[in-house]
Amino acid sequence: MTGLVTGWGVLSAAGESVSELLAAVRAGAVVGVDVRDRFDEPLPTAQAPAIADFDVRRLLGRKGTSFLDRATALAMVACGRALADGGLTPDDDNRHRIGVVLGTTTGSLKSTMDFSRETLVQDKPYLVNPVLFPNTVMNCASGQAAIRYGLRGVNATVAGGPLAFLYALRYALNALRRGYVDALLVGGVEEYTPNTAWAAELTGAGPAGEAAAVYLLRRPTPGLTEAPRAQVLSVATGFQPEPSVDGLAGCVRRALATAKVRPADVWAIASGDLDADSLSEVVPVAAQRWSVRPALGDCQSVTGALALGVLLGRYAEDPDARGRPALIVGRSRDGAVAAAVVRG
Repeated sequence: MTGLVTGWGVLSAAGESVSELLAAVRAGAVVGVDVRDRFDEPLPTAQAPAIADFDVRRLLGRKGTSFLDRATALAMVACGRALADGGLTPDDDNRHRIGVVLGTTTGSLKSTMDFSRETLVQDKPYLVNPVLFPNTVMNCASGQAAIRYGLRGVNATVAGGPLAFLYALRYALNALRRGYVDALLVGGVEEYTPNTAWAAELTGAGPAGEAAAVYLLRRPTPGLTEAPRAQVLSVATGFQPEPSVDGLAGCVRRALATAKVRPADVWAIASGDLDADSLSEVVPVAAQRWSVRPALGDCQSVTGALALGVLLGRYAEDPDARGRPALIVGRSRDGAVAAAVVRG
């Protein structure tokens, strides 16, 4: 079974639409905003590809948002926009068939580190604010989004760093295929904080980026009235730690075979940061290649979700591209690989 993308909610340094996302990636230059006045701690750079002017209280109101970390707030806003864009209103008849699957790296790194520090610097280790503890667990964003919108279906958080969205997409397709749900909010989120900024800087992955991208994935059913924007045909994952062996090529072949798509028919490839010559032995050299990282920085778990947004932007602007298959691919430093086949 495939999944139909019927709506999306995207927030990034480039803007709040897939067309703005595409424009930024097409330009190829880092979208930087001044981040010096956001934090008291020092930062590796004065500018970073972070989201400007985000205020969760303005967007969602004060109730239930006072103690949210930034990652959870971003995810909640993106989930709400994906539901609205897809024309799906949760109610007592369907809420038990709607779920959330989000990809993550470590949850909110700042929340975890700040809470851990408090247990050391307070007079007694138990004199910490317990309200802040939920922000330290990785499934905080998916749980809070489900509570906010009254969703009682499958709720999962899939950790996987730069491949987390593709893992979440695979999880979602399995849930739809087995009939556990009729609709899922699938995406990823990463916040920009001094913690993530320095982590990216010190590991050579910088600059750190910030984004949230969530898609409404529906089961193909006769009663579905919303026009799909794209179809997710398959997702394949693998692991190849040997640098001399390209495990991604084999992963792509498996994904294409499952989707019953000929390699020669692949129209475009989107990824975090893909070498222009990569996969040339599998898919046509003429296939368009779109890389997210040069424009939006190191977005970790939301990288694949942004790559999907770029493809959706291309499908929207080019009628001739609609119906043609494309790839979303990813590779981590430790050798994990993943590939998804989509059709606009």
